[in-house]
Amino acid sequence: MIIGIKDSIKLLGISVISCCAVLVCTMFLNYYIDITNIKDLIHSEQVMIFYNAQVSTAKVVCAVSGGCLLITSIIMLMFYIKHYIDSHKKELGILKALGYSELKIAGHFAIFGSSVFLGTAVGFGGAFFIMPLFYDTQNKDKLLPDIEIKFHPELFVYLVLLPTVVFALLAVLYACVKLRIPANSLLRENFHTNAKIHKYKDNLKNDQPFLTDIKKSTLKSRKSLVFFITFASFCFSSMTQMSFSMKDLSSFMMGAMIMVIGLTLSVVTLLIAVTTVINGNKKSIAMMRVFGYSQKECFDSLLGGYRPAAYIGFAVGSIYQYALLKIMVEVVFKDMKNVPEYKFDFPMMFLSLAAFIILYELIMLFYAKAINKFSIKEIMLE
Repeated sequence: MIIGIKDSIKLLGISVISCCAVLVCTMFLNYYIDITNIKDLIHSEQVMIFYNAQVSTAKVVCAVSGGCLLITSIIMLMFYIKHYIDSHKKELGILKALGYSELKIAGHFAIFGSSVFLGTAVGFGGAFFIMPLFYDTQNKDKLLPDIEIKFHPELFVYLVLLPTVVFALLAVLYACVKLRIPANSLLRENFHTNAKIHKYKDNLKNDQPFLTDIKKSTLKSRKSLVFFITFASFCFSSMTQMSFSMKDLSSFMMGAMIMVIGLTLSVVTLLIAVTTVINGNKKSIAMMRVFGYSQKECFDSLLGGYRPAAYIGFAVGSIYQYALLKIMVEVVFKDMKNVPEYKFDFPMMFLSLAAFIILYELIMLFYAKAINKFSIKEIMLE
C-alpha cells in the first residue's frame, strides 16, 4: 500500500486552513519585525502610543488566529488519518500479516505533510502579494515613518518549512497509534471495543425508533464531524460580523480580508464534513431506500442531528467576535484618541444569521438531492 498524491489531495481542508493561518500571521509578523526597526525614530508620545498599539495588535492577531487555526488543522489531520485507516483496513491488515511493522506502514503517512506545505506556501506568497496595501492600511493616518517591506527568511522557515515537517511527523506518530490493531482484526474489519458493544446493546434494549437510532449512531461514530460543522458555523458567524465592524475600527481592506477568510474556511469545512458523512454512509442510505424510506427520511437521519451543532457554533462565534473586538478597543487601543466605542451589533448578527441559515440549508438541500443519484446496485457491489 502506497499513500499517493491523490490521497493527500483529499486534505484540501488542511491546505485551506494552513493558507489562511499563514497569510494572516505572515502579514502581521512581517509588519511587527519591520515596525520595530523604526522605534528609535519615534519621538512623539502620541505616535509612540500608536506604535505600541500596532505592535500589540500584531501579537494578539497572530496568537488568536494562528493558535485557533493550528489546533483545527491538527484535529482535521487526525480525522483524515483515522478515516484513511478505516477505509483501507483490509490492505493494512494484509501488510501487517506479511510482517510490515507499524512504523514502516505509518511512514507513508508523512506525505500528508504535503497538504500543509501547499497551504503554507500559498499563504506565505499571498501575504507578500497584498503586503504593500496592508502596510499602507496599518499606517493610513501617516503617524509613523515610512516602513520598508523586507523579506525575513526566518519567517519562511517558521511558517512554511517547520509546520510541514511537524505535521508530517505528527501524521506518522498518530498513524502508528491508530495502527496498533491486530492484523486479523483489520482483515475482519473488526474495530468494536467492549464499550461500543455495550452501547449498541443498550440502544437495542431501549427499543428506540429506527431513524432516531440511526441519527444517534451517526453522531456517535462521527464525533469529529460535529467539531468541523461547529467550527464552520463559528467561522461564518465571527468573521462576517467582525468584518463589518472593521469599517469603523480599522479599514475596508481589513474587513474584506476577514470576510473572504471567514467564508472560505466556513464553506470548505462544511462541505468536507457533509461529504464525509454522506460517503461514509452510502450503504446505509442504499439499504434504507430499499426498505422504502424517503429521500427526506434518509437525509434527516444522517445529517439532521448536526443542525444543533451548527447553531451552537454560530452563537459561540458571535460571542467570540464581540469579546475579541471589545478587548482590542478597551485594552490594546485604550490610550488612542478618537477610537469609537464598540457595542454589540444586533442587526448585523441577525443579518449574518439569516445569511448562514440560507447557506447551510442550500448546502443541505444539494446533498439531499445528491442522495437520489446514488446507484443502489453500484453501492452494494463496492
